[in-house]
Amino acid sequence: MLSQMKRLSLEIEGQYATDSELQFLRDYVKSYELRVETYQRIQAAEALLVSEVQQYLTRKDPALFRSGNDDVTTKWKRDTVRVLRYSAVAMLLNDPETLQERFLLWFQTIMRAFGAQQSCNATYEAMQHVVKQHLTPVQASLFCPILEINRHLLGSNHT
Repeated sequence: MLSQMKRLSLEIEGQYATDSELQFLRDYVKSYELRVETYQRIQAAEALLVSEVQQYLTRKDPALFRSGNDDVTTKWKRDTVRVLRYSAVAMLLNDPETLQERFLLWFQTIMRAFGAQQSCNATYEAMQHVVKQHLTPVQASLFCPILEINRHLLGSNHT
């Protein structure tokens, strides 16, 4: 939404916007209540979502939270909560572009430096399955595309 607003302000400078240029605002207003409800549901379930993803990943690959002899579960949990919160805001504002530009591209560099792409890929794939158990289908349809962006950018070995 913020990215779209910025783009609109640049495109129509000194003019009035057309109906088609304003359509994204109408769409956002129509989805506003659903976005707020979804955001609040994610916020309330944050600890449970992260815990269930952790349990799922531990069952699937017990070595995923190990880096050599170190247990990186605490770091994984902190990073996952951070990404989940930024993702919830991106869903609320309907602004995945800003999420990518201001957070994910920076965080991607860090995850690559630590060789955490496999963990990120598994985390955001599992997160999509877990949130579908806690959100309604229409809420999940708003949030899962954001999680897929996370999986793609953070879990990929290429740029």
